[in-house]
Amino acid sequence: MTCRLALAPIGRIHFDFALAQELTQKFRQQLAANGYECFGPTEIITDLESARAAATTLARTPADLLLIFQSTFADSQMITALTDSLDLPVFIWAPPDERTGARLRLGTFTGINLSCHALNRQHKAYTFAYARLDDPSAWRKLAVAAAAGSVRRRLRATRIGLVGERPAGMDTCDLDESELARIGVKAQRIELSQAFERILATPPDQVAAVRQRLDQRLPNLGELDAQAVHRTLSTYVTLKEMAQAEGMAALAIRCWPEFFTQLGCAACGAISLLSDDGLPGTCEADVNGAVSHLIMQWLAGAPAFSTDVVEIDTAKDEIVLWHCGQAPLSLADPTVQPRGTIHSNRRLPLMMDFPLKPGQVTLARLSRAGGTLKLVVARGEMLRAPQAYSGTSGVFRFERSAQEFLERLLSLGIEHHISLAYGDYVAELEALAPMLQLPFVAL
Repeated sequence: MTCRLALAPIGRIHFDFALAQELTQKFRQQLAANGYECFGPTEIITDLESARAAATTLARTPADLLLIFQSTFADSQMITALTDSLDLPVFIWAPPDERTGARLRLGTFTGINLSCHALNRQHKAYTFAYARLDDPSAWRKLAVAAAAGSVRRRLRATRIGLVGERPAGMDTCDLDESELARIGVKAQRIELSQAFERILATPPDQVAAVRQRLDQRLPNLGELDAQAVHRTLSTYVTLKEMAQAEGMAALAIRCWPEFFTQLGCAACGAISLLSDDGLPGTCEADVNGAVSHLIMQWLAGAPAFSTDVVEIDTAKDEIVLWHCGQAPLSLADPTVQPRGTIHSNRRLPLMMDFPLKPGQVTLARLSRAGGTLKLVVARGEMLRAPQAYSGTSGVFRFERSAQEFLERLLSLGIEHHISLAYGDYVAELEALAPMLQLPFVAL
């Protein structure tokens, strides 16, 4: 992802200002070389009046992060003026002085010390690097903060389509709209009857085009109940159209019992196809799950999977992640041919049937366990293993022990849905939590 940075270099002219200008220019060049889109004042900000003017200008352009380059010592007035006016997470980079035996040319450490103290007292989310400009670990730290800042910015304009209400007894899918509003997310309600009416009126030619493409992926599709498959694909076409028309970034769908009892099909296959299209969906009207799914998709730049933990084998140190059949086809083990199937209990299609591909994965959940919103995260590896259950499933090995995972999951009372993305995004999620003013909980 391309991250937009509001760049504000600060310093004082009483230090070695020529060196400060040289380092600032090199920093700008390296930011461009690393793919960042930066905007802000072209000169180093040297006084309070200039800082206030820069803040006014910077506020006109959306950004993921306020990047302060501490080019020399500066007291906390300038950074406070910037952060008071800009609702952005902050990253401060200060290059260290060289020991010359002569004048202290920059005094950057005292400057960053004052800056961090001021931000801490204001309860501002910030990260820092006290490092040379060629330090790869500092650039990694900036990349993590920028990615987290990008997710924060996108969440603040996010609408989730809530199709129906959660089923009775699924209190893990409870929605507190005021909590989500704190991070910028809004739920847009769609009556289930309204959705069904539109699904049943889906133009047949649009469904036929989807069916033709899907026949290439699922060779047994013709063996399944034709009307049920048609309605699942109609669900996909219609919900995608509704989401795009209303600017909804994800969907939380009441998938049972009405999809089976009234529409005569399963929603799972539609959710799979939507997720592969970058429009993540969750079942059981789980809005927090949909937000979690969206966060993971944005970080990975690829489809994610909203799953249940259904079995833990502490002797083998293995955890089985499964859902009825809604994982995106792009997550299938490439050595196995995906198939279409029926719901294991309701006996209707369309479900996807395959094991998940092996690789490193991160799990995350925007959780209300304990009654307050928090970000719950785990990391491990998806193993190449025989399919554990029909539907979409994978055998997962936690980075610690399965027993520890079990104890933490149940003792904390974490919800049964958790989102999965391939890759390691723990650092990004740990950076994101304070930006959203949420506790970070490692399983």
